[in-house]
Amino acid sequence: MARVAIVTGGTRGIGEAISLALKEAGMTVAANYAGNDERAKAFTTRTGIKAYKWDVGDFDACQKGCQQVADELGPIDVVVNNAGITRDGTMPKMTYEMWDDVMRTNLGGCFNMAKAVFPGMRERKWGRIVNIGSINGQAGQYGQVNYAAAKSGIHGFTKALAQEGARAGITVNAIAPGYIDTDMVAAVPADVLEKIVAKIPVGRLGQAHEIARGVAFLCAEDAGFVTGSTLSINGGQHMY
Repeated sequence: MARVAIVTGGTRGIGEAISLALKEAGMTVAANYAGNDERAKAFTTRTGIKAYKWDVGDFDACQKGCQQVADELGPIDVVVNNAGITRDGTMPKMTYEMWDDVMRTNLGGCFNMAKAVFPGMRERKWGRIVNIGSINGQAGQYGQVNYAAAKSGIHGFTKALAQEGARAGITVNAIAPGYIDTDMVAAVPADVLEKIVAKIPVGRLGQAHEIARGVAFLCAEDAGFVTGSTLSINGGQHMY
């Protein structure tokens, strides 16, 4: 029977590429999304992957959403916590709401989703959780104290939960993408983007499928000895 995977923020950008990669790996994929119904419908028509709408920052919604997926597709074996938002601003301009929105979605979403699926994974003695962090969680970024804090928190969350899951056959890993050619990066002003690319040793932005390839590797049946790791996919921009 095919493994069942949920990809949060799974209908666009990096999330769409991950959804497709896991489907190609033979999994039954559910793509979560938060807002754009029209885009989600087009995604399902294009890919054949069913989309489910809920806010990952809402604990109860995650419980209900995961239960719905399990009822319709089967027990959840894989979760990719990809959903993320930005609310950029320097500290003097950053409101509490900007801070809270990002922490609630980007970091809180990882807890909410893991809490919903972890008991079932433990019972079945198998699971794969992959959390999408960021180069900016590793190195920091001007004007992103909220985003950098949330993404950095994801890396710590990953290492701690990996220790809890290890003996139950559950691996928990993270991927830290660099600058990827998505809608989020496309919103960066051209002159700023040019300066960013100039700092990437390979001389280009990454592609969403390059992140998806890393996720597929970490979710594979034979990846059981990889846990608590952060895989940096950033073109050499941040090495440590």
